[in-house]
Amino acid sequence: MNETFKTIAKFQYSSEAQIIKGRLEADGIQVYLSDNLTIDTDPLISNAIGGVKLKVLTSQSEEAENILKSIEKYSIGDEGELIECPKCNSKKVSLFSTIKDIKSFFAFILGFLFGTLPFHSKYKYKCEDCNKEFDLK
Repeated sequence: MNETFKTIAKFQYSSEAQIIKGRLEADGIQVYLSDNLTIDTDPLISNAIGGVKLKVLTSQSEEAENILKSIEKYSIGDEGELIECPKCNSKKVSLFSTIKDIKSFFAFILGFLFGTLPFHSKYKYKCEDCNKEFDLK
């Protein structure tokens, strides 16, 4: 019987996917990464191709998804505490990068034209419950 793989997670960088892959393999789950070598070669195309796909056997997908839920990633502060949303007090807060100001935009364009990584990007936090974007400062 041929088993197929199911994509259970996507990551912007292969290093994130490798960490999760190691965790799942430690629990006996067969894992396959796709597009990781492409993104390692040119990280700027990660969003264009949908990131690194973490795939598991369909028969093991439910167990793998339960493991992923148990180690879900949320942002933590300098003291190791979960960051709290200022609007709804939720602790489901993620860090993301954005290109909303003019300086970030020009850095992105220059990086794209010259084949280098962007040397300036702005990072913000976003609450998964109320979708509020905020800075810690």
